[in-house]
Amino acid sequence: ELAVTTHQKKKAILSLSGGMDSSTMLGEMKVRSDYLDVLGAYMFTYGSKHNRHEIKAASEVAGWYNVPFRVIDLTVAFAGFRSDLMASGGALPHGHYEAESMRKTVVPGRNTIFASVLAGLAESVGADEVWLGIHAGDHHIYPDCRPEWLTAMNHTVMLSSESKVRLTTPFLHKTKKDIVYIGSRIRVPYDLTRTCYSEDEVACGKCGSCVERREAFMLNGLVDPIQYQYTGP
Repeated sequence: ELAVTTHQKKKAILSLSGGMDSSTMLGEMKVRSDYLDVLGAYMFTYGSKHNRHEIKAASEVAGWYNVPFRVIDLTVAFAGFRSDLMASGGALPHGHYEAESMRKTVVPGRNTIFASVLAGLAESVGADEVWLGIHAGDHHIYPDCRPEWLTAMNHTVMLSSESKVRLTTPFLHKTKKDIVYIGSRIRVPYDLTRTCYSEDEVACGKCGSCVERREAFMLNGLVDPIQYQYTGP
């Protein structure tokens, strides 16, 4: 007589900004539906220039994948934070995403705060994992996207939850090019996503985030399905 082992599905929530990384991550999670239940997608409003565009994109991507979606307003908590990514900050820098000027878009402690809120939510709704879409392209500029931050933060989350919750970052060592490669094969709806940091209706094509996205599609020999104001080199 054969013994049958039943593996209980893992339960997870994710941070969904409506950008390429988190949208591809959600696509990956749904591919794993045989052993992973996605309980919900969450995004944060915190006073950034592009927040209203992120809400629309994240809502549409969550709807595409039929995942419950919730927006969490942290605007009051972030009041006074200094960054050119914020509506209260200066003009967005243009150029390559690893240029030193991009440091002006760092929002101090943003991912630490987001991860803490998500960890508490995960424990409250019975999720085992919090999925974050940080990737290798973020390591140079953003301190709270680096492997050493993740190690420390995951340790903190596991201690605070008595090991009931952990952070999962499938793209930690993947580039944007890798992410587009993965997403194109699982048919992520990139036409619904929003990557640009500007407050303009149409993506600017010049900010570090746009440049990184455009480069990723180009390196994969693919056409980016969204519109840009600037499409030059």
